[in-house]
This record gives sequence, C-alpha cells and structure tokens, in this order.
Amino acid sequence: MNKLRSVLFPFLFFFLILAFSWDHSQAVSARAASAPAILKPTPNQEEAARYIAQYLLQNHYRKVPVNDSLAQQIFNRYLDNLDNNRSYFTAPEVEKLRQEIGVHLDDDFVSGNPTRGFAIYNLFLKRAREKMAYMKSTLETAKFDFSTPETLELERSKTAPWPADQTELHDLWRKELKYQYLSVKYSGEKGKNIKTELLKSFNNRLKIFNQQKPEDAFQAYMLAVTSSFDPHTDYFSPDEFENFQIDMSRSLEGIGAKLQMENEYTVVNEIIPGGPAFKSNHLKKGDKIVGVGQGDKGEIIDVTGWRINDVVKKIRGPKGTVVRLKVLPASQAGKGPARIIRLVRATVDLQEQAAQKKIIYENGHKIGVIVLPSFYLDFEGERQQKQNYTSTTKDVTKIINELKRENVEGIIVDLRENGGGSLEEAVNVTGLFTGKGPVVQVSNALGGKMVLKDENYPMLYSGPLVVLVNRYSASASEIFAAAIQDYGRGLVVGDRTFGKGTVQSIVNIQRPFSMFMKQSDLGQLKLTIAKFYRISGGSTQHIGVLPDIVLPSLIDPEVVGEDTYTSSLPWTTVSRTPYVPSGTVSREEIASLKKEFAQQSSKDKHYQSYLADLATLNRIRQRKSVSLQEKSFEAENKSLKVIQDRWGDANIDTGKKKKTDFILQEAASVLDDLVALKSRPAIPAAAPAPRPAVRQVVPVR
Repeated sequence: MNKLRSVLFPFLFFFLILAFSWDHSQAVSARAASAPAILKPTPNQEEAARYIAQYLLQNHYRKVPVNDSLAQQIFNRYLDNLDNNRSYFTAPEVEKLRQEIGVHLDDDFVSGNPTRGFAIYNLFLKRAREKMAYMKSTLETAKFDFSTPETLELERSKTAPWPADQTELHDLWRKELKYQYLSVKYSGEKGKNIKTELLKSFNNRLKIFNQQKPEDAFQAYMLAVTSSFDPHTDYFSPDEFENFQIDMSRSLEGIGAKLQMENEYTVVNEIIPGGPAFKSNHLKKGDKIVGVGQGDKGEIIDVTGWRINDVVKKIRGPKGTVVRLKVLPASQAGKGPARIIRLVRATVDLQEQAAQKKIIYENGHKIGVIVLPSFYLDFEGERQQKQNYTSTTKDVTKIINELKRENVEGIIVDLRENGGGSLEEAVNVTGLFTGKGPVVQVSNALGGKMVLKDENYPMLYSGPLVVLVNRYSASASEIFAAAIQDYGRGLVVGDRTFGKGTVQSIVNIQRPFSMFMKQSDLGQLKLTIAKFYRISGGSTQHIGVLPDIVLPSLIDPEVVGEDTYTSSLPWTTVSRTPYVPSGTVSREEIASLKKEFAQQSSKDKHYQSYLADLATLNRIRQRKSVSLQEKSFEAENKSLKVIQDRWGDANIDTGKKKKTDFILQEAASVLDDLVALKSRPAIPAAAPAPRPAVRQVVPVR
C-alpha cells in the first residue's frame, strides 16, 4: 500500500468528506445544512486505541496477521455495523471509502490512530441526517398506495448490494417509510396517530444524530476493530464499564437483563436468572428493544438509535415500579408486529437463580426435573470458607437426594436459557452424574492445554437421565451437556446449543504512572484468551452440542448462536483425554429411542400441529423480503401472532390461563421411553403404550 498517502491522509480527510458528491433535492439539503461540527478523537481515545492494539496482538487467543485482509475486515465490519441495511451509503461512495480509507485501516490499527475511523463515522452522520430529513419531508406530503404488490428487503447486508445511486437510495427510503407506516398501524397500540408517531420517531432520531459525541464514534470504530478478532472481544469506555460492573454485581434495581448495541438497536444480550425479565419469560436473548414507557400509561418513547447508556437509564428505576418495553422478538427474524412487555422492576432474587425441582407424571412413571437457570457460586463465601455459601453443586446435591427419596424413575436436567456461569460449578455438577473424572479441556493462546476434573464429588445419581437444552444454552451449560454425552451417561434432548466455547478476561487498560492522569480513564478490554474442548477432543465452539433427539424450538437459529457471528472462532479439535465412558446409554439404544420417538410423535396430533406452525414460522423467517401490500402484510402479522400466542412463552401466566411447557413434556416422553427401554426383558417386548393426551405437572416447593 502507498505509505506516503498513509502519512498525508490525516491532513486531507476532512476535505475528502466534503468532496463526496451528493446530488440532493433543495428541500432535503436545506434541512441538513445546519449539521453539527465534525467529530475528532480525543487524546485519551488516541492513547486507548494504541493500548487496545497492543493487547489484541499480544494476548488474544486468535493470532491475527496485520495485513490488507485485516484492513478490509475492519472496514467491512464497520460499514455493516453503521449501515446494516445498506440504506445510508451508495455503492460509489462505499468504493471510494474503501480505496481512500479502508486500505489504511491495518496501519491505523497498529499505530492506534482512529482518525480515519472518525472520518467514516462523520460521513455516516451526514447521510443519516439527510435520510431523516427526507423521511420527514416525504411523510408530510406522501399519499401511499398500499394496494400495490411491492416488497422491501430486510437484513439487506446479507441479500442486497448497496444502492447504485441517489435515485435507487431514495426509492429504498420510500419503501422503508411505507414499511414503518404499516408497522405502526398493526403494532396493536390503539389510539395512535400514525403520522404523528412516525414524525416523533424521526425528530428523535435526528436529535440523536445531532448530539453525537467523540465517544460515540470511538465506540463504534473500536467495536469494528475488536470484533474482527472475535465477537466476544469488546472495548468498554469508563462509563460503559461502570454499567458492566453493575450488571455483573446484579445489585441495581431494574429488569435483570444485559443489553448491547447492534447497529441502531438495543439488543438483549442476556437474561439474568432471578430478575423480572427471567420470571416473566417474555423477554428473550436477541430481542430488539425499540421503545420504553414508564408505568402502565406513560408514553412509549422510541429508543432506536439511542446510546446504550441512555436506554439503560430509561429502563432502570425504583423497585416496584412498572416499565413497558416495545420489543421486536428475535423469533420473528425482524418481521411482524412489535410486542409490548410489561415488567415490574425489582432487584435480582438470588433464590430465583437457585436450582429448582418439579415432578412430572409421564405414562405412569414419576420423573424428577432439575431446573438450572445458571451455574452460580458465591466466590467470596467459598474463599472465606463460610458454611452456608451459595453453590449450584450444593443445591443440586440436595435436590437429587430429595428426588431419590421420592423414588423418581428418571431425572431431567433442564438447561434451557442457561447461559453459563461458574466453570468450577459446571465441572462439579457433572461429577454428580458421571463420577470423578475429566469434564472439560481448556486450551490457552500459547497452545497449552489443561484438563479440568471433578475430584471432589462422587456419582450421586446413576439412573436414567435426560439433559434438556436449547439455542440459548451456552458456555458452562454446553460443557455439562457435552460431558454427559461423551460419557454415554444420558440423552441430550432439544435444540443445538449456542456454541460459545471461548473464555474471556477483563483487562484494565493502563498507562505508565502519571501524576496528572488516572489509570482508569482509558477504559477496559474484554479479551478472549482460551477455548473449551470436550474430553472426546472436539470443541463446543461454533457448532455447540448436537442433541441426540431433536426437539425444535421457536428460537430462530439464523439469529441466535455463535455461528451467526462472522468473526467467531472456528470449530477445531485437540487430542482426546483419557476417560472411561459409563455405558449407561449405548449408541444402539439411542438409535432405538430416536426411532421410537419418531414413530410416536408422528401420531401425536399436538406435536404435529406444533411442527406445522414452526414450518410456517420458518417460511416467513426465510423470506428475504416483506410485503408492502397491506392485505399481505396484515395476514403475515396475524400468522405470526397466532403462532406466538399458541406456543410462545411456555409455562407462564398470560392472565387467562397457564400454558403447558410443551417442550418439557416432550422431553419427559423421551425419558419415559428410556425408562421403559431399560426395564425391558432381553426378548422383544410389546410395542409401547401410546402416550396419554393429558399429562400432569406438579411443582414441588
């Protein structure tokens, strides 16, 4: 690359921004003419960028070569983050940015120079203001024809090129406006004037674009840099890290959810067990929060494009107060109506995080269920050797003993929605079912490997076992499920798991001691430093744990999961560590159970109805575009609502009746078949009795 141009460019980039041609109409130009001043990086941000580069190159698990390929990765990821739907930039602009700026981003990364990253962000703000001005102007005068068979492509970064010119870009904006108009109309919020609501939203977005600060540009650019190494490596500014610490301590009153920014949306990153969101079972990982309202009657404010800290401030509040969230469900792949979720703010209830038990009666068999929302541990209590410190292993031990006294014939360990937690606890809980021995292998960035074993807890339960997982089961949950599968100790049932097989560490970005500056004002870096491997040698990274018997859920696998990230670390293998499989469930028995489940479920009308609705949902998800013809739009929205009402949010109080946890019941049926299989004589037995139409679930307190 041209190093001379690299040296001269920082002095010229402001002029290049002004040189980008944009043949806008007079009305739009007049509205955008009073744009704020161009953002520039602060000295602290420039210094932080240099340290971030050093930490990434020296300590990240993935050793990324600094070359033109890295420059293009950063550039492409940055533009996709800023303009995911390709509705701000045109193809000629993108190519000019690529040639003038993109080719230098590897040099900028090494030197810790974010200046060119700011140049792209400034151009993005200019285009964003122009788009909002256009939307406002068009909304005031447009007369939409919703009978025309017209479509709009969603998630355009995956399906469509950048608009070729201004005419094509304006046509895209027009279609977006029609889509937003229909979305408000069919949102379910009564008494709303559509044009008034949209105008509020556009004015709000314009205000946000006009109030951007250097920190916004720096955060956006650093996200592109860090996520080019892997999706779980991230930079926190001092303010953001304060929020991160509050989330980790789980002490602040709110809804009990961790949030992150993706493009212009506030996205749910994690539901904290024991919090209001967890108890309601309405809010899910991957959901996009587009509006926040205070109390039962307060106006819902559009928060699209807001800073994450500002959205968090709106959602947090005193214990006992109500907050309403307007959400685009992840299960609907960005299509369909938004949902209004009512939550009562509260502190996280540690008792609600704890393992719980249920009893299910299935086909005459008594089955125990252990629900594990997370793998938790009171680290400080353990360190101080307190007698009653909180521990997953202690709680599961107590529950297993209770279930054994109640003579259950099998146990289901429910790890759905379990995003992980303490690695130590995952290892120890595994030992309760497998006995002492290796559970997981950990490989560090230098190639060193460590085998973590359960050495303290002997096998406590050796009977029939099913581990129930879904796409939200991640990290420590996957370690447990993989070990049960590798030992042949039980069946893994449900959806393929998330696939997060990496380990992160928080690094405080420090400068050499200075009497004039604090060491904490440069922020923190969450850095991927290691990778998990199964005892059989394969990693849980990227592909997760594949179930022995699949029970598909409504979770969209194209939206949720490690393989949905473009920079996730690959699936790899290491050597198998010595271990002795228990042989509780053989491959032949698994094959027999799969066949038996297929035969039974094919005759189960309830299950077949579920599969039919799931197929309809998948067809809607996989459609690259959404109809802007009102009748088609309304019909699709109704289909999505019917499916969500029928099968979504299992086992919650809807205000009318309590729904059955359908997937848990199917898992109980699989365990029932396993119990029956283990009790069969050597000679072939009669065909299993058909499953009863109604099953009973009895919670145990």
